Amino acid sequence: MDISQVLLSRRDEITRKWAERLKKDVSPAYSAQPMEDLYRTVSAAADANCAAIARHDFSQIDAVIEWIGKMRSKTGFSLSEVEKAFELYRAVLLPILGRDLPARDLLRAVQQVNECLSYTLSKFSDYFQALHEAEIRDYARRLEAKVKKRTQQLAESEATYRTLVEKIRDGYFVNQGGKICFANKAFCTMHGYAKKEVVGRPFADLVASESVEEAPWIISTDTARASLKEQYIYLRLHKNGMRLPTENTVALASYQGRMAIIGICRDITERMEIERRVREAEGLARIGHLSTSLAHEIRNPLSSAKMSVQMILKGKMLGPTDQRRVEILAQQISRLENSVTQMLDLARPVQFEFASASMTRLIDACLEILDAKLAEKQVHVRRSYSKEVPVVVMDEEKMEQAMVNLLINAIEAVDNGGRIHITVKISRKGGAVEVSIRDNGCGVREEDLPYIFDPFFSRKPKGTGLGLANARRVIEAHGASIEVFPGKKSGICFRMVFPLTPDRISRKK
Repeated sequence: MDISQVLLSRRDEITRKWAERLKKDVSPAYSAQPMEDLYRTVSAAADANCAAIARHDFSQIDAVIEWIGKMRSKTGFSLSEVEKAFELYRAVLLPILGRDLPARDLLRAVQQVNECLSYTLSKFSDYFQALHEAEIRDYARRLEAKVKKRTQQLAESEATYRTLVEKIRDGYFVNQGGKICFANKAFCTMHGYAKKEVVGRPFADLVASESVEEAPWIISTDTARASLKEQYIYLRLHKNGMRLPTENTVALASYQGRMAIIGICRDITERMEIERRVREAEGLARIGHLSTSLAHEIRNPLSSAKMSVQMILKGKMLGPTDQRRVEILAQQISRLENSVTQMLDLARPVQFEFASASMTRLIDACLEILDAKLAEKQVHVRRSYSKEVPVVVMDEEKMEQAMVNLLINAIEAVDNGGRIHITVKISRKGGAVEVSIRDNGCGVREEDLPYIFDPFFSRKPKGTGLGLANARRVIEAHGASIEVFPGKKSGICFRMVFPLTPDRISRKK
């Protein structure tokens, strides 16, 4: 019997012992494999070894190496584990050969087995090496693609961020150690400098001298940590020397590994001007009230005096000198009467300039104007705006004054921490925009409701009664209606309905 006959006759025994040894002697990974899977792989390997040893046909071994190599590589087997598994073939086979072959044929048989295993192990090593190299190349390609994608995403994110920062109307800046290390275009424009002139400049250079001592954010970041205000108003210094009211909202943050002050800078020149006009209008209203009262007290005696003088002039009892004196008296009375009429003409007709505008934006602007008043009383404002509210034909400046008057009335009516609810929506009947301003204040007595829009009617200790009267005048000049009614639980509600078409709008009121 030669080695070929031994391999064929003892195939089942070799396969069974080889599978059993794999199950218990190689590694936990092989021990975890089902026995039928191990039988299948060692059977194929045993037949391939037989072909190589008996007929010098290594093609089956090449096929088995590729099959087992792919399978073991995918399941995470190492090269040493597979090599040890193939070495067991020799450990199983040699005792069988020693038992079945004569001594003269045993040495040659052992050499043939060693040659077969040497070829198998060398092929397996080359296959695993090539497989690992391919995996490394594939991983490198995937890693490169991932890095490229992440780099692109980072670039897009940075571009988006820079676009947002550069496109916003407010100034955006980073102040580190008292110097500006970043600023957007709007910030530079607000101060009249080019970007290269701003970056690296001390922030103190951009602040008017009268505001420097009030600005802890100009000093170093470490010092500012304790004294930094989140929001403050100061005068910024323009390159041309102008001092302009500005509001900054800031926060401490890490920038490029160091603490910095990041802020948004907003020009509030227009807002301050509107607030000034509101205060001026309130002052004029008080003056108007005083003038009206004074005119009323003067006009009645003047009317009586004028009537008496006219009657005297109709008589025939005066001499030339007295006649002239009485005529002069009549002229002076007429002059005084003219002055009184002018005093009463404080509510002369106002010219309107109409254009299409957004009611929601106008109300937001009014709330911004009144931000200080709202903050002072900690009033919570809730806004309920319908989507796609149509524009309204209005004089924005006059309507803004009217809305400010209504909002001031609501703010003054509520207690500290009170609530104001503003609704803007399309009217149920269509063709109009409905606006309501509701507060939870002290409300108005029912008997006073019919007179709430009357000039000089007010239950407030310091009220003039002109704010609501002027608001109604402006609103009605826009062809709109305004009504007031008590709230469900407290406070009052003003409801206005503005037409979308300008047919009912008056050019003066």
